[in-house]
Amino acid sequence: MSISPLSETTALPGSRPDIRALVVRPVRRLAFWAAIVLPFLHLSLLLSGLESRPTTLAFVALVTLNVVAVYVGSPQALE
Repeated sequence: MSISPLSETTALPGSRPDIRALVVRPVRRLAFWAAIVLPFLHLSLLLSGLESRPTTLAFVALVTLNVVAVYVGSPQALE
């Protein structure tokens, strides 16, 4: 017997919705996919060159964001 994914977020009338189901899970899913997509932006910056300061700062910011996305979206963070 399988459980519908919607059953996790549905609440009984008068009860408080589960904040974990409503906020944390979607944020972790978004972080997971961001961790997959962000390296493609790194590659484009690397191919264009890191000679200018704004490009280098953008690259460092993207790497930092990617590290955060990997941490938040990792399976270990779900437990």
